[in-house]
Amino acid sequence: MDNKKLKLHIAHLYPKLLNIYGDWGNILTIKKRCAWRNIETVIDSIDLNDNIDIKKYDIYFIGGGQDKQQITVSAELQKHKLNLLKARDNNAVFLAICGGYQLLGHYYLPHNGKKLPGISLLDVYTTAGDKRFIGNVTAKCDFISPESLAGFENHSGLSYLGENTSALATVSVGNGNNGKDKTEGARFMNVFGTYLHGSFLPKNVHFADYLISLALEKRYGEKIELAKLDDTIECRNHFQLLNKKY
Repeated sequence: MDNKKLKLHIAHLYPKLLNIYGDWGNILTIKKRCAWRNIETVIDSIDLNDNIDIKKYDIYFIGGGQDKQQITVSAELQKHKLNLLKARDNNAVFLAICGGYQLLGHYYLPHNGKKLPGISLLDVYTTAGDKRFIGNVTAKCDFISPESLAGFENHSGLSYLGENTSALATVSVGNGNNGKDKTEGARFMNVFGTYLHGSFLPKNVHFADYLISLALEKRYGEKIELAKLDDTIECRNHFQLLNKKY
C-alpha cells in the first residue's frame, strides 16, 4: 500500500483535564513518527459534552490527572461507555496513562470519597494506597522488540489485574501497578494502560511504532510494514534509562 495515502484519526480524550507530567508528548510522538513516514494524522481533542464518533477514530489517548479531574472525567466517560466498548471490540487502539488508565478499568476507590466508576475496557480495579510510588521504572515487555520499557511513575493508586487482562510488562526497577506482584500496566486486545509518565512514548519509540502498526491494521484491514527511521538518538536514550549501552 502506498504510504502517501495512509491516514490515522486520533482522539485525545479530555486534554484540558488529564494532561499531567507532559502526557501530550505521547500524542506528539505518534504524530511525528507518522509524519516522518508520510502518514497523515488528524488529531481531535475531545472535551466535556463532545460526541465521540467511534467510526472515525483509530487511536484513543487519555492522560493522567489529579482526583478532582478524575471525578469529572469518570462521570463524563459513563456517557460514552457502550460506544467505547464497541470501539475496543472493533480493534481500536487505546493508550491510557496513570489516572486515565485507572478509569479504563472497573473503578478507582480513593481514600476519602465515592468510588469512581470506570468503563471496564480493562479487567482492572484500583484502590488508593497509603504510600506514593515515585521514581524511575524499567520493565520487561515480552511482545515487542526490544523487550523493554522505561518511564517515571508517580502514583498512590494500587491497581490489580483480573483474569481477562494481562500485564503490560514485568517490573525490574520500580513499583508498577501495586508494588507487590511486579506487574506494570495492563493490556487487553488493543487497549494498553500504564503508570509510566515522562512522557512514555518518547522514551519507548518502539512501543509508539507498535501502536501505529496496530492502528493502521485496524483502519486498512491488513498489516502494513512501517518504513524504518533513524532512531539512533532515541535508542541511546532508551538504553541509557535502562543503564545499558546501545
